[in-house]
Formats: sequence, structure tokens, C-alpha cells
Amino acid sequence: MFTLFPLEATSTQSAGSGSMIYTILLMVALFAGMYFLMIRPQKKQQKKEQEMRDSTQVGDEITTIGGIMGRVVTVKEDSLIIETGADRNKMKIARWAIQVNNTASEKLQAEREAAKQAATFELACQNGEVLNRAQAKEKAAQEAAEAAKLCFEEVKSHIKGGAVGTIFHSIGQMTISRNTG
Repeated sequence: MFTLFPLEATSTQSAGSGSMIYTILLMVALFAGMYFLMIRPQKKQQKKEQEMRDSTQVGDEITTIGGIMGRVVTVKEDSLIIETGADRNKMKIARWAIQVNNTASEKLQAEREAAKQAATFELACQNGEVLNRAQAKEKAAQEAAEAAKLCFEEVKSHIKGGAVGTIFHSIGQMTISRNTG
């Protein structure tokens, strides 16, 4: 009976060390997953916000974390002075209190819109459909007119007769004639 105990102790130790390694690997995988899913994206967001705060210039329209909107008048190392409202009240705020730089957001949106229009124009040029920008704008206007015509036709088909149907029909004709003419 005494000989069985050392064998049992050896088998439980080897099983215990295997489960210990498995537990350690599981914990490492859990921490790595949490880092890539939670910590890293948060650090990227903080870095982007800090770059936005550092790039704030005089004349930018900003919104603070408290919801105050104003135009930057003076930029210092760790603070800003902004003008708010029509009576041009001035406030001194900390740089970290900037939530959104509205001027930068508008520039980014304008750049995206310009890139989208350029991509559409390039695609049309590659297809050999358009020779210049005037033709591209004309084609876009024609497509918009066709879409409006289809929309009005659908509304007209749902409204059968009556004064409302006549009004929609006349508005549709005016819009279509204005866009094409």
C-alpha cells in the first residue's frame, strides 16, 4: 500500500503542471486579447484627440467638453482664449477641454467630398463617357432629374387623381423642366 502513494503523487504532479501551463497560456491569451480589443484602440483615439488639440490654431471654431462653442482668439501652450456668441464674450479654457475642432471637421468633410467627386470623374473618364467637367456636371444633373422624375411618378401612382395628385404632377413637371432646360 505504501508503494501506491508515490506513484499517485507523481501522476498528480504531472497532471497539475500540465494544467498549470494551460492556465498560464490562457491568462496570457486573455491579456493579449484585452490589449488588442480595448487598450490599443483607446490609445489610438487618445493620440488622435491630442493631435487635434495640438493642431488648433487661431480662427478655428471649436466645441468644448462642456458644449460651449466658440472661435479661438489666442493660443498658448496649455490654454486657449475663445470668443463665444454674438457679443464676443471671451473665455480662457484649457487645451484638454477641446472636444471637437469644427473647422478641421469641415475641412475633412470638404476633402472627402472633393475626393469622391474626383473619383467619380476619373471613373467616368476611364469609361470614355465624359470629356470634361462641364459634361460630368451635366450628366449628374440629368441623373438627378431622372431620379426625381421616377420619385414623382411613384408618388403620382400612389395618389390617384384629386387635387393632391395634380399638385404633385405640376411640381414634378416644373422640377424636371428646370433641371433639363
